[in-house]
Amino acid sequence: MALTVRPGGGVPPECGAGYGGHVRDPNVSRSVAGQLSVERRADDLRRLRAERFDVLVIGGGVTGAGAALDAASRGLKVALVEARDYAAGTSSRSSKLIHGGLRYLEQLEFHLVHEALTERGLLATRLAPHLVRPVPILVPLPAEGGVRDLAGRFFRRSYYGAGVAAYDVFAGVFGGGRGMPLHRHLSREGTRRIFPSLRPDKLAGAIRYYDGQVDDARLVVTLARTAASLGATVVTSARAVGLIRQAREVTGVRVRDLEAPAGSPDAEFEVRARTVIAATGVWSDDMSRMLNDVGLRPGFRVRASKGVHLVVPRSAITGETGLILRTASSVLFVIPWGGHWIIGTTDTDWRLDRSHPAATAKDIDYLLEQVNTVLDRPLTTDDIEGVYAGLRPLLAGEADSTSKLSREHAVIEPMLGLLLVAGGKYTTYRVMASDVVDRAVHRLGWTRPSRTADLPLLGADGYAAMWRDRADLARRHGVPVGVVEHLLERYGTLTLDLLALVDADPLLGSPLAGAPEYLAAEVTYAARAEGALHLEDVLTRRTRISIETSHRGLESAEHAAELMGAVLGWDEATRAREVAHYRARVEAERQSQLMADDVAADAARLGAPDVRGFAADRGADGDSVELPSSR
Repeated sequence: MALTVRPGGGVPPECGAGYGGHVRDPNVSRSVAGQLSVERRADDLRRLRAERFDVLVIGGGVTGAGAALDAASRGLKVALVEARDYAAGTSSRSSKLIHGGLRYLEQLEFHLVHEALTERGLLATRLAPHLVRPVPILVPLPAEGGVRDLAGRFFRRSYYGAGVAAYDVFAGVFGGGRGMPLHRHLSREGTRRIFPSLRPDKLAGAIRYYDGQVDDARLVVTLARTAASLGATVVTSARAVGLIRQAREVTGVRVRDLEAPAGSPDAEFEVRARTVIAATGVWSDDMSRMLNDVGLRPGFRVRASKGVHLVVPRSAITGETGLILRTASSVLFVIPWGGHWIIGTTDTDWRLDRSHPAATAKDIDYLLEQVNTVLDRPLTTDDIEGVYAGLRPLLAGEADSTSKLSREHAVIEPMLGLLLVAGGKYTTYRVMASDVVDRAVHRLGWTRPSRTADLPLLGADGYAAMWRDRADLARRHGVPVGVVEHLLERYGTLTLDLLALVDADPLLGSPLAGAPEYLAAEVTYAARAEGALHLEDVLTRRTRISIETSHRGLESAEHAAELMGAVLGWDEATRAREVAHYRARVEAERQSQLMADDVAADAARLGAPDVRGFAADRGADGDSVELPSSR
């Protein structure tokens, strides 16, 4: 049975009075019900202390937020706690692609391609068309063997063409709504017309195909808001510091409020839950260590693989599409990103600080070397606007039966009342969430299936019509059409909320200092409705100013702190502290990117204290094992 939400914001009758733990006032819209304001956080903290939940999710990355939404949409009473911010870990540091994994076809991993393309189709056509849109990508065909190597060229075009054609077939037959155009073969001249920066001596032609592009952090906060709109309790800066057990059953989690005043007796409290879901990504092994005293092993380990991306201005490369390039060890993407290009990624083991993985000079040189093999004007470090590093949680088995889990996800129940979900890929977050909540529902004796395949995220309902009528919308609010287009591609139909802010205070319609691509209203909205508590949350995740500007957000920090402070009640000292923290973070990242190896880069990055004021990631609490963040 598909879940529907009535236009007036009422609760679907099939969900009963306990839907999401609350019955939403039918006069309150989904948008308002999903606002993550500072007042909402205070109320949700009260609920965490006072109530018992059917499901408590640890981790506010894409899988954790997806699990909270899945559980709330089934009518369960749900809570989510996240130590830092939504998508603070891996989920804001991806290649920004929703894709089926073209290279999996070559490896005959057909089930993975099927699963991912199904999810891509759902996101692009039904669930989040305002956040996931087609991006054209070229597969360049190398001119190996000289101009007379006709047989070789024919083979390579046939080989790559067959793979891309199969990709389209999978998307059309199994993709649940394609949402993407079909592929097309291009000659060398045709390729050069749409991507003039490709070296002609390295090129025999290309194949153009399409995948999905997403602002990964915005998708996660939208998932969290959608869960909140269905009654879920969602709280960031709330760190899980231990499991509560009765005999051999987990009955809750001990949580620390990282925004509480220093020394506050109420900072740490217990949250009771019938089932705990840990969606903690590269921190999943910390859950395993929590179970050591009862002699339990989950059956898998999570290996952190560092992926580094560069951001360069659009003017540095002349082209209308993205690129996918084969390297000696993997593939390299060059993806258009508004007025920029994203180039990545690396794939190296990381065994140091997991909260702040650092890119090294070696990582940067590697990416530049790889992309420069096909560009007619080589890029240099002077072209780089931003650099970011993330950690992929890859599964590694503890026995032969689990030794091939690296590309898949796994759900296990190492102890009654505790479910762990790990692995997988960003694109298939909804499948992972559904699988782990299925286990929770079975344990609780329910029979309701997942409804999220038919549940549009906030901002999706009515998006196509609003995009069609964007010129009229701009005229009514007295703003340029380009501003409305920018907002629609980030907020969907929630654009009306931002335009209302501008109508009430025209100064909010001005560009943010140092970042003319963004409006001041977006910072205000992030603090008022999107759960942003710190300057870093806005400059690195609600917007991408930290990687899209050569100043890394430093020229925007003062203005953004002023706007946030007006919403969150910051005094002058608090604003100055937020700006100082952000400046230190940027300087530490810049220093790390000059270092030759991971150890030196990690030490440089850790020179900046975390704005949320804890150092437990590196064992500062002695024997206490804490769960630092989301995946």
